[in-house]
Amino acid sequence: MKACIIVVNTYNEESLMLSKEIFSFLKKTGIQATIINYGEEDAEHPNIPENIDFAVSLGGDGTVLYTARLCAKKAIPIFPVNLGEFGFIAGIQKNDWEKPLQAFLEGSFLPLKRSMIEVLLFRNQECVFSEIALNDFVISASGAARIVQLEIEANEVPFGVFKADGIIVSTATGSTAYSAAAGGPIVDPALDALILSPVCAFSLSNRPLVLPATASLSIRVLPSRDTDVMLTCDGQVAMKLAVDDVLLIKKAEVSAHLLGCDANVFYSALRTKLHWSGGPRA
Repeated sequence: MKACIIVVNTYNEESLMLSKEIFSFLKKTGIQATIINYGEEDAEHPNIPENIDFAVSLGGDGTVLYTARLCAKKAIPIFPVNLGEFGFIAGIQKNDWEKPLQAFLEGSFLPLKRSMIEVLLFRNQECVFSEIALNDFVISASGAARIVQLEIEANEVPFGVFKADGIIVSTATGSTAYSAAAGGPIVDPALDALILSPVCAFSLSNRPLVLPATASLSIRVLPSRDTDVMLTCDGQVAMKLAVDDVLLIKKAEVSAHLLGCDANVFYSALRTKLHWSGGPRA
């Protein structure tokens, strides 16, 4: 391996400090590192050198989501060091990065694939926007406590009209994020699935659904009273929607290649963050 990028969360001072340590470590091994700043205005379109062998992500899960969108199309492995609060995706700890990084460089520590999803936005039968996400796509009102109306189909099977504050379509990886906060199920990230979770649905009959990864969702934006409708990708990329826009959401052809994200890391994060104790007060 000859070259990598180090994605630094500019909002996190620890990230800036640790990037210098890892940069120095890689330089000693003969690897050229390029710093990419996540958090700046042009962060979605950084200048990435050609022939990158891997990426180091320094931050929380949000930094991993950003890095995954940068790297997925070229299948670039991501070494995610957790400097955030949750660590469901970033499983390598900030005080214990050197040994696993050395193991990765020696070929004894291998990445695992995580499924991603893709959205195509059609306006007047023309595709005007596309994006991939590791966690989720959210269609919601631009303001708080505003209801949107969305007509949803899966594999051309009508689900009906959903009236809600919004709809979340997530991967299994994203099931622990906004989807879980909205009452959706927690799904083992090794499973291939799409999770459809309404946010504060107007009708109690609209419940979360777990769909196979082969499902293709079609969501049409219907007129909503006194509100604009937005599409948000991984909570980081936003696109304003119009009435009669159609969003097609399906499993992406590309995947995220992540190190240190095995089942032990996932369930350890669940035990810690959800305070599983195994007793009557669990």
